[in-house]
Amino acid sequence: MFPQSRPRRLRRTPQIRRMVRETQLHVADLVFPMFVVAGQGVRAEIGSMPGNFHLSVDQLGPEIERVVAAEVPAVLLFGLPEHKDDTGSEAWAATGPVQRAVAEIKRLAPELCVITDVCLCEYTSHGHCGQLDAHGEVMNDATLQLLSRAAVSHAQAGADIVAPSDMMDGRIGALRAALDEADLSHIAIMSYAVKYASGFYGPFREAADSAPQFGDRRGYQMDPANVREALREAALDLEEGADFLMVKPALSYLDVIRTVADEFPVPLVAYNVSGEFAMVKAAAQRGWIDERRVAMEILTSIKRAGADIILTYHALDAAAWLKEQPD
Repeated sequence: MFPQSRPRRLRRTPQIRRMVRETQLHVADLVFPMFVVAGQGVRAEIGSMPGNFHLSVDQLGPEIERVVAAEVPAVLLFGLPEHKDDTGSEAWAATGPVQRAVAEIKRLAPELCVITDVCLCEYTSHGHCGQLDAHGEVMNDATLQLLSRAAVSHAQAGADIVAPSDMMDGRIGALRAALDEADLSHIAIMSYAVKYASGFYGPFREAADSAPQFGDRRGYQMDPANVREALREAALDLEEGADFLMVKPALSYLDVIRTVADEFPVPLVAYNVSGEFAMVKAAAQRGWIDERRVAMEILTSIKRAGADIILTYHALDAAAWLKEQPD
């Protein structure tokens, strides 16, 4: 067929390449994670995550202005409380950092979609994602009650979506029942349905001050070797009332994203996690890679794998790059 068939004809100019591009990444696909802390006057850059900050509620204004100006449609909030205890009780405190941040963001930018992470690891003194028994094991069913209280408090503060990340069995059903009972049936649940026990969470654990004080989380997060288990987790969460499914991390699990996307016709979220972000930042700072080019390649690969929504610390930069119509 050569020379009649020449695929390079469709790669010759930037305009043609954009016209025939199979995967389109849009600003509307992006969600920007943020870390809110107790106190006042706090705006401290996170060492392992350059360009991301710990922010007290009174310092949210400029960052929310950046999000709105970038046209990123949503933020995901993580909270760092002033005090921690064995049960993580600050997670459902009406005056907690997330609850106050939700209300402030809704005052500043009511059009912005606010998603809240629902977990206990940032709030417990031991750093695990649930209540412990006398032997240091996470008690699944007792933890569901605490997670439900946190989710309801976030929704009452004005959150649009709650996102449980704890990986307890049955937590979607428990949250759905609690929200419905509190006359909050309109609040959507974004389930961290497929969350692996990954080494890519290191920078986040610094940012959220959530590293476990003993042991690890393999007893409730998934084995990175498993794919069929991902389908089972996703199916169970949908049966219990999840509105979104999530795969976390993203970059090392593109095959899982594709598998879940093919199996379930619901909105699929992928979390481009802190370690993936930090690797790009560190290599770019050393001049080893072009940050913009590599970050956009990674985000496009996540979209190409089947994600509808991407949680990424590159969201604001990526929004700017997309507006510039990169080739």
